[in-house]
Order: sequence, then structure tokens, then C-alpha cells
Amino acid sequence: MSEHPLAEAILSGAADRDLALSDAQDFDAVTGKGVSGMVDGKRILLGNRALLDDAGIDTVPIAAEADTRRDAGETAMFVAIDGVLAGLIAVADPIKDSTPDALARLHASGLKIVMATGDNIRTAKAVAAKLGTDDVRADLLPEDKGALIAELQAAGAKVAMAGDGVNDAPALAQADVGIAMGTGADVAIESAGITLVKGDLTGIVRARLLAKATMANIHQNLFFAFVYNTAGVPIAAGVLFPVFGILLSPMFAAAAMSLSSVSVVGNALRLRQVKLG
Repeated sequence: MSEHPLAEAILSGAADRDLALSDAQDFDAVTGKGVSGMVDGKRILLGNRALLDDAGIDTVPIAAEADTRRDAGETAMFVAIDGVLAGLIAVADPIKDSTPDALARLHASGLKIVMATGDNIRTAKAVAAKLGTDDVRADLLPEDKGALIAELQAAGAKVAMAGDGVNDAPALAQADVGIAMGTGADVAIESAGITLVKGDLTGIVRARLLAKATMANIHQNLFFAFVYNTAGVPIAAGVLFPVFGILLSPMFAAAAMSLSSVSVVGNALRLRQVKLG
């Protein structure tokens, strides 16, 4: 009953193991911590240590195993049944083949890359080490992510935030540019200004290149229009007539005006040739 990517991964793992799933009753998603519900008459908790701590359940007996999983870059979630620790579920989020190259290209553009995650710091550091991010902020609740964006903005930074989950929505709305993954939660897409249909970070690189090319094209068109009208309007008004006896026919003036629009549109169509790869 959860749209969280971790929930989808667990359901996929259950399907791979041909497990029969019972319906959950009294379901509750605890923001930034996990989920709870009644399954076959038993109260089930699934989430991070904070969720179980709130319920007074000790996670120490399997803390070492959880840390081992986290050091391998996996997300470890504790499970409790009727108030008793039952075990853990570990989910690995494989790094897409295109991600390291995308981040390297963003780095080369002078951007600073910060990983902001609600996951455990050990898991976050293990993944960040493979990606070469500049900073890691972990164990963040949704409001913490939004506060991080505000903190960076207060320091003078222009911030683009990319995310796909419900927990990312506040940060996506706070950022100067919110970038949602098209494969993510609806609330994340609604909170962002840009949606990457394929959910691939390479899309950020492509979007940046296209945006820069578009702005350059707009500046060119404004310059052409300014020069064109600065020269054309006085001629149409008859400024050359006293000296050269030249008047601009309304027919030619109309053609010249149309030509101005055609030249601007033609220049804009050059954006089709921009290489984004």
C-alpha cells in the first residue's frame, strides 16, 4: 500500500520468491521512518531504527548484521511482529551505469554534488564513495532535506534538487530548480519544475546543455530584432527621404517585417542541431 521505491523492491523480491502476500489492514506510513499495519491479525512494523525505538523495541541484537549490510551499500530495514524484533530486510539500489558519467560531467561543469538521503549514514557513505560526491547528508527527514536546500541558498548557492520520492517533495519545492524522476512518486513530480521522463541523471546534463543553448539563442534573437528594428523603423519613417529621396513602400515594409519573424524562427530552429549527448 506504499508507493515508496523500497516498498516496490520488497514486493518485487516477494514475487521472485513466489510468496503469497496477505492484505494489510490499518496501514500507516510514518514519514521518514517506515510503515506499520495489521497482517493476519499481527501488528507489523517495517522501517529504520527510529521507528522501532519509538515502539520501544530494541534493535541491538541484529545491529551488527544491519551495519554489515549498510557498509555494502544496502538499505537495512528492521521488522518487528507484535512488538518483538523479528529480523531485517536488506534492499540494494544498484547504481545505474550512466550515473557516474553523468555526475562526472556535472562536476566538470563546475557544479558541487551533494547526496541528501533519509538512509543510514553508513549506506550513504558506501554509495557516495562509488560516485565521488562532494558531500553526504544522511538520516534526513523530509523537512531536513528542505532545510538543507534553504541552508545552501542562504549561503549564496543556486540549488538544483533531483529526487523521486514523497520525502523529496519539500526539497524539490524549495530548490531553485526542482528535478523529478518520471519513474518516481506523483507528489515529487508535482513539486518539481522539471520531470525527467526516463529517470536517468544523464537527463540533467542534457537539460542543462539545452537550457544554455536556448538562452544563448534567445539573446541572439533579441540582438537581431533590436538591430533590425533600429535600422528599419527610421527608414520606414522616411529618414532617408530628405537626403536621398528614398521612401519605403508599405509592401516592402510588410515583407521586411515578415522576414524579421522568419529570421528569428529560423535561428530558433537551429536548436534542433544542438548535441546533447
